[in-house]
This record gives sequence, structure tokens and C-alpha cells, in this order.
Amino acid sequence: MDRIPILKLGGALIVTIQVDMHDRLAVALEEDLTAMISRTGARGVLIEISALEIVDSFIGRMLDNIASVSRVLDAETVVVGMRPAVAITLVELGLTLSGIKTALNVERGMAIIQARLDEEDADGLRSARGRYED
Repeated sequence: MDRIPILKLGGALIVTIQVDMHDRLAVALEEDLTAMISRTGARGVLIEISALEIVDSFIGRMLDNIASVSRVLDAETVVVGMRPAVAITLVELGLTLSGIKTALNVERGMAIIQARLDEEDADGLRSARGRYED
């Protein structure tokens, strides 16, 4: 069975889906991504889906599951490159993808993830200063 590559870039994992997703591939991606988040401590997951022409209810639920598992592991999921027809289909299927942020392209998606990483770095500095000032 094929696997979808997962790349690490700083504190983020990047997944580019370039093939038609079938059920087994979607399940394997969820398992691989979960393991990679745990192994690397990634704080963001960017999933690029511009090559997907259709997203059925199963794939939509898998994206939602990936976001839910990522959130439990303290990583934010951003889906980028969604075609208008895919967005319309998701709405028609009633899939809101509540735990997923979306962006038009990779650059904007990475900006969302980077903003979270920067915020966490600033929070870490503030709490470290508080410990030393006491």
C-alpha cells in the first residue's frame, strides 16, 4: 500500500496529498500523522489538498478525525488549497470540519501555524521571566 509522505519543517508537519484518496490510504495517513506528531512534538499540521478533485463523506470525516487527534496531541491543523467544488461538497454533506482551520494556499496556512508557534514562544518567555523575577 502506498503512503503519503509527511515532511517536518520547524515545528510543523506538512502533508501534500497528490493522489486520489481511498479509504485505506486515509486511515494510513491518520495513523502515520498521529505517530509523527507524537515522535516530533510538532505543534502544527498543514495538509495541502489542491490535487483532490472530490472529497466524499469518509475523507471529510478523516480530515476531521486528523484534526481532532492533532488537537489532543496539542497540534493545530490547517487545510490549504481546497477547491471551490470540494468546499461546496463538504457543505452539502453537512461536514463543518470544526477543528480545522483553512487557508487559500500554503503560504497563508504556514502563517497561521507560525503565529501559533510565535505565541507559544512568547508565552514561554513570559512564564520563564515570572519564575526568575519571584
